[in-house]
Amino acid sequence: MQALVVEFIIHPAHPAHVVDFAVAITANARTSREAEPGRRQFDDCTDPGNVQRLFLHELCVDEVAVQAHLQSADFLAINAATAHWVAGKTVWRCIRQAP
Repeated sequence: MQALVVEFIIHPAHPAHVVDFAVAITANARTSREAEPGRRQFDDCTDPGNVQRLFLHELCVDEVAVQAHLQSADFLAINAATAHWVAGKTVWRCIRQAP
């Protein structure tokens, strides 16, 4: 199982986009969970100590499911729409160990 953790830092010059980004990413997570068969989990989280710092936690059955998500129309649209709001983005790719 592929696990992805993605950290986003919303640009400090655009604090209003924190809410816009959170709304967009929550909609993306919901669509991904419902429409992508290889998706097992997709959580969107906010750092309570820094609202400009948001995280995604995703579980996919395999690399094929990860790539399908990255090529999906929904992902490409949200990525393009929010790119100028994001000051930093870090992606960690992991292999989930058995629970």
